[in-house]
Amino acid sequence: MSGGIVNALAFPGLGWWPLIFIGTPLILGSLIGRRVRGALVVGFLGGFAFWGTHILWLTVYLGPVPWLALAGLEAVFFAAGCALIAVAWRFTDRAFRGDFGRYGFTPIVVACLWTLREFVTSNWPYGGFSWGRLAFSQSESPFGELVAWVGISGLSFLLAWVGALFVQVLRSRTFRRRAALAVIPVGLITVFLAVPPVAIAEAGTMRVAGVQGDSDAGLFGEYKPGEILGDHVAATEPLYGEDVDVVVWPENAADLNPLKNGQAADILDDVTERMNAPLVTGTITSDGDKTFNSLLLWNRGSGAVDQYDKMHPVPFAEYIPDRDFWFPLAPGLLSLIPRDYTIGTRDNIFELEEVKAGLAICFDIVDDNLIRQMVAGGAELILAPSNNADFGRSDESVQQLAIARLRAIEYGRSVVNVSTVGTSAVIAPDGSTIDRLPAFTPGSMVEDVPLSTTITPAALLGAGIELTLSAFGLAGLVLALIVGRGIGAPQGTGGKSGKLSPSRLTRDEEPHT
Repeated sequence: MSGGIVNALAFPGLGWWPLIFIGTPLILGSLIGRRVRGALVVGFLGGFAFWGTHILWLTVYLGPVPWLALAGLEAVFFAAGCALIAVAWRFTDRAFRGDFGRYGFTPIVVACLWTLREFVTSNWPYGGFSWGRLAFSQSESPFGELVAWVGISGLSFLLAWVGALFVQVLRSRTFRRRAALAVIPVGLITVFLAVPPVAIAEAGTMRVAGVQGDSDAGLFGEYKPGEILGDHVAATEPLYGEDVDVVVWPENAADLNPLKNGQAADILDDVTERMNAPLVTGTITSDGDKTFNSLLLWNRGSGAVDQYDKMHPVPFAEYIPDRDFWFPLAPGLLSLIPRDYTIGTRDNIFELEEVKAGLAICFDIVDDNLIRQMVAGGAELILAPSNNADFGRSDESVQQLAIARLRAIEYGRSVVNVSTVGTSAVIAPDGSTIDRLPAFTPGSMVEDVPLSTTITPAALLGAGIELTLSAFGLAGLVLALIVGRGIGAPQGTGGKSGKLSPSRLTRDEEPHT
């Protein structure tokens, strides 16, 4: 459990990112010598300790039940991944007893299996929940630049690999041997730090105005219809007369649908006329019996000239999947979800004159596939309108901003992250902050935002990174099972006891021929 808590502290808001090099080895080391049942128990406890701490913000408005449900589900997946890693420790050590196996093959297989578990939970069920991946702890660290080379999954693999190597070093029998072998993970870290950042070629700039209305826009917010819209008009008024190319409002900033409400449409016409620029704003739209969480591109005199409907609405928050099955299990809780948003099918690109802007509504920024889709579609920057009001002053908004920062580096694209209440910021393609607004304060950011069409190695390789690593982990595990079953149990595994002790982290270090 301690490893899970230590890892959680590596993420924002505390953000002590070096702790990932302590928490991850603690988790991995606790699985050595355990059989599947013991690994499942330890994995579940460690996973719940991590998730329970990391997403504690879920309790702010919704209470403990959703938090327990999501943390518990993720802990189940975490436990399954730990069971695979425990088997890998057991059989790769048995199958490959030389230094190549101990410090080469085994740590890589373990790290690949960690990456496999992150890949599965990021995509399944119902589109997955990608929060909490190891890489997301490194947005403010020098290792964050590596995502441009290897992607989010690749960075998680590298961190897990170093963690597994530290475990192997600590299992050496003598202090002298451990000190000598420490050069392996320390050297690997040094190599990572020496990797230069990917060069990003700017393709001009776009002058963007991002507006934060500081609206009480949460699920249980007490606001009158049109009040959120009024807040964002008021926060935009000081910008009238500014020379900008586009104005960006947050998710659901137009709480009256301007496609059906004439008064709201007149207000957007007035704003775009006074700004002499198009407006990107969030609103809730409908088509027959379908409801969408949408972004509109509103031009003065023309109204909505383009629309994006959120393609990854959050299950059990924005819609109830398989409602007939789930609703009877928790009717009181699920009845709090006032509507089921439909999964959008429109592309996530707006064309702003000659500039293509990728669109990510709130948790869209976490979805690898959606970011790849917009970059493949020619996005030169990313607009990320969000509504974080449901999470108050918790860590949720800064965790989301950390993910947005890594997306900027990963794809070499500026990210304009605009929230109803914060945290709103403009992030450059190298991950640096161009501008930022204090939370729970109305305000605006007007900046010349760099554009780019650079294709980073991570963008070029795409899903191939995580698929290759996951496949290698499974193949390595199968190979170790085949070879290891014909060999006797290795020494120094600590027997069948589930207790972690120093003796469990040591092993026979006699030379192998």
